[in-house]
Amino acid sequence: MSRLGRDHYARDTLEVAPALLGCTLVHAGPDGVTSGRIVEVEAYQGEDDPACHAAAGRTGRTEVLYGQPGHAYIYLIYGMYYCLNAVTRAQGLPSAVLIRALEPLEGLDRMRGRRFARARRRTPVVDRDLANGPGKLCDALGLTLEHNRLDLTGDTLWIEAGVPPAEIAWSPRVGIKVGTERLWRCFDPESPYVSRTRLNHEVASEPSPVMS
Repeated sequence: MSRLGRDHYARDTLEVAPALLGCTLVHAGPDGVTSGRIVEVEAYQGEDDPACHAAAGRTGRTEVLYGQPGHAYIYLIYGMYYCLNAVTRAQGLPSAVLIRALEPLEGLDRMRGRRFARARRRTPVVDRDLANGPGKLCDALGLTLEHNRLDLTGDTLWIEAGVPPAEIAWSPRVGIKVGTERLWRCFDPESPYVSRTRLNHEVASEPSPVMS
């Protein structure tokens, strides 16, 4: 499969987000390769999007959002979970697509081991739950702040072209308190690997328009 090039990310975020569904996220780590088919994402676009980290302006953490498209933006939430985003649009226009859920494909034993250790539970994590959330997928793929700002067109972390889902559904983004009126979360409605919140919100066949 061919890797997505810089031009793929250098577009409007609401174009990039659905185009990532069906693609394969790959991490070539020191202990081997892990990968998964992207089945759920969220768009965050610009300083006027109150849910985007760039709404607070240019900071040390958000600097990568203002940089070249096609780089990884990874941050820590709740002091324990990592989230992976792909930076989009032109340089200077802070935007990104959050990768929310994967269908595991390669390196499942490594994913199971990482998630079992992280979940702190006595029973193994079932495969459907390995990467059905942004924090879970980073754990499963072994992604941390060490991978923040990586070039997604490089040889460590990249996305390969894939087959898009037959249908794409849009809903409000998950876990935010502002910008909830924007239907900027898109996912494969037929996939059992999307996050459990997939049926808890209004669902549409297209995103809500960009606010002016």
